[in-house]
Amino acid sequence: MIRSEEQLLEDILAACQHLIGRQLDAKPVKRGWLNLKWKVVTDSGTYLVKQYNPERYRLYKQDKLLLALNEQVRLHAAGLACPRLLTEDQTIMFASEKGDLFIVMEYCSGEVIPAGQSNARQLYELGKATGRMHRLLNDGALGSIALPVFEPPRKQVRIDHWNTLTNKLPAGISSHLADEFEVQRRATEAFSTKLLASYQSGWAHRDLWADNLLFAGDKLTAILDFDRLDYDYPQADAARAVMSCAWNEQELDMRLAYAFMEGYTEERQTAEGYLTNGLQLLWYMESTWWITGDMDNHSVPPARFAREMRWLAENMAYLPDMLDGL
Repeated sequence: MIRSEEQLLEDILAACQHLIGRQLDAKPVKRGWLNLKWKVVTDSGTYLVKQYNPERYRLYKQDKLLLALNEQVRLHAAGLACPRLLTEDQTIMFASEKGDLFIVMEYCSGEVIPAGQSNARQLYELGKATGRMHRLLNDGALGSIALPVFEPPRKQVRIDHWNTLTNKLPAGISSHLADEFEVQRRATEAFSTKLLASYQSGWAHRDLWADNLLFAGDKLTAILDFDRLDYDYPQADAARAVMSCAWNEQELDMRLAYAFMEGYTEERQTAEGYLTNGLQLLWYMESTWWITGDMDNHSVPPARFAREMRWLAENMAYLPDMLDGL
C-alpha cells in the first residue's frame, strides 16, 4: 500500500517525538532527489527531518553513509558550520514503525544563493569553511584508502567515449549534440593527463555546490548534505564550489575565485595552482556525467552543470593565465 507524505511524516514523528518534543508545525522542504524532508517546529525547537527513500537508499553503501553522518557529527562538534545531527545511544539513523529510515538534525537558518550570484564576502566565508572542513577531514582520524572514488580513465578511453556518443547520433540529421561532443573531444585531446598523477587524494564532501550552502547575508550558516562524503579529491570540492558560486554563465569571476582561495588558505596550506588544477580535475571527472546523449532532458541543476563543463572545455588552455597561479 502506497502511503502519502502526510502518513510517512506521521509515522516518522511518532518514532522520534521523544527526541524532538511535541510537534507544533511541519512543512515539506522541496529540495533534493527522492528523499523527503520536512521542517518540523516542536515545543523544544525547530528541526529538519530527512527520510531516506528506499529507491535512493539502495544507491548508497550503508557503511559509507553512516561514516559520512558520523563525520558530520564530528565536524559540527569541531565548530564547522553544518547542522547538528541528533543521536541516541550512538544511533544516528532511525527507523519508524513502518520501516522508514530517517535522520533528524537541528534546522539551520539562512538561504540558498542561486548559482553564480554570490558575492566576494560570501566566497571568502565559503573558502574558509571549506579549508577548515578539509583540514579536519584529513587530520588522520579517518585514515586513508588505497584508491579515491574517481579513477581517471586514460585519455584514449575518454576520446573513444566522445566518438561513440557522436556515432550514435542519427545519420544525416544536424544536431547541436554533435557540437557538444566535439568540444569535449577536442579538449580531451589537448589535455595533459600527466596532471592527474599530481593530484593529492583525501577525504572530501563531494557535493559542494550552491544548493548545499546556506547564507545569512554574507555569513555562511551551513554546509549541507554530507551523504556523498568519501575518500576522493579535496581539490575537486574547491573547484565545484567555485564553479557553482563564481561562474555567472558568461565568465568565471576572478574576484570571487580569489576570495574563495583567500579564505581557504587561511585554514589549509595549498600548492601553487591548487584551484587551476582542481578545475581541470573537475572537468575530467564530471564532463561525462552532464554532457550526454539525453542532456536536452536535463532538469535545471544538471543543465547548469553541463554548461559549466562546456565552458571549462572551451577554456581549459586559458585557465592557468586566467587564475595566475591560483
